[in-house]
Amino acid sequence: MTATLLALDTATEACSAALLHDGRTYRRSQVAPRLHAQLLLPMIEELLAEAGITLGEVDSLVFGRGPGAFTGVRIATGMVQGLAFASDKPVIGISNLAALAQRAWREHGATRVCAAIDARMDEVYWGCYELQDGCMTLVGLEGVCAPEQVELPRGMTAASGAGTGWQYAGRMAVQVEQSWPQMLPDAADLIELALPLWQSGQTLDAAEAQPVYLRDKVATPKA
Repeated sequence: MTATLLALDTATEACSAALLHDGRTYRRSQVAPRLHAQLLLPMIEELLAEAGITLGEVDSLVFGRGPGAFTGVRIATGMVQGLAFASDKPVIGISNLAALAQRAWREHGATRVCAAIDARMDEVYWGCYELQDGCMTLVGLEGVCAPEQVELPRGMTAASGAGTGWQYAGRMAVQVEQSWPQMLPDAADLIELALPLWQSGQTLDAAEAQPVYLRDKVATPKA
């Protein structure tokens, strides 16, 4: 079953958009902190124009639901909600940690990945994944903790590391075979993870598009 999917991600320093149409993936990406809101709509317009389609021809909208920067996660969520309401399209939310794991497999062939995103406040967002049928699948739970508290889920004995949280590798309680601490999520990987969900009808209404922060604290409490 062919699909036309438009994916957006602004959860980290990278702002990216990707469009799957007629089996081809069109991509835009730029590392530009604090400019996501200005960059995202032009990226979408460029992708649709390059593919020669309109928003009305998109089957579903995909977004990086988090975890990541609070403001960034809200930008992608809000943009997808607005576009979905305007075009009466369903949405699919994908974990940014899963997207990192998917990218590590796409670029490096890693089949077991511990994804970690710098959560500030001396913590990391954390999740471990294994490849199943071409998609990185969560093993255990995602969470947020200090680098010293990360752990492998039961049954996972070796993995690679992906994401900015691995800048704290020296403090991690988990050792990995290799890591890519500069790796950021990319909307193209959101599409790969969203495609089987769309094919199986696992979509949401626009109103159900919600960010996943993994923690409620936005700022360090005052002493």
